[in-house]
Amino acid sequence: AKLKSFAAKIIQLLKEWTETFPYDFQDEKSMKELKEIAHRITQCDEENGTVKKIISQMTQNLLMALSARSQYQEIREKFRQPVTDKGTILKTKPQSTQKDILSVCCDPLVLAQQLTYIELERVSNIYPEDLMQIVSHMDSLDNHKCRGDVTKTYNLEAYDNWFNCLSMLVATEICRVVKKKQRTRMVEFFIDVARECFNIGNFNSMMAII
Repeated sequence: AKLKSFAAKIIQLLKEWTETFPYDFQDEKSMKELKEIAHRITQCDEENGTVKKIISQMTQNLLMALSARSQYQEIREKFRQPVTDKGTILKTKPQSTQKDILSVCCDPLVLAQQLTYIELERVSNIYPEDLMQIVSHMDSLDNHKCRGDVTKTYNLEAYDNWFNCLSMLVATEICRVVKKKQRTRMVEFFIDVARECFNIGNFNSMMAII
């Protein structure tokens, strides 16, 4: 009875650990140790197999989380590859084929909603371990610049890059318009988009636009 009670606590610990910090089990050694512990726990409840089902579901969820993060990282690496100078592309493309943001989406609310979807997608991929990685590389409480190997914080980096990209997009869309009247209209449009982001609760996009 004591062994079963202890096993239940270990299962709860492993379940919370694998859900909160799945990246701790990305290497073969830690995954092997997890399987060994799981195997010893399942021997405590061979009669009805309840523990075995819980362990199996936990392992499956862990593998899915690691796979999803791996795929997300691969996609990000493709975007990190150097691209051709966009300024040159804009100059070589005919003026008629160059579309501004208003020709793609003229409704501030719709654009704000789409920006929010992107924000939520970025945020959903940030795990506590990403924040722990940053904290572990702090020099002191007064110096918040990271040092050392911060390449593991892919998702925080992606979120930060998205903020910068949105800011540059807004600046580019405004500056590429030649006529003052059209430029004023573009500025007013992005002010409306920022206001709609505020109403939705998407403060990150709002600040990027500002």
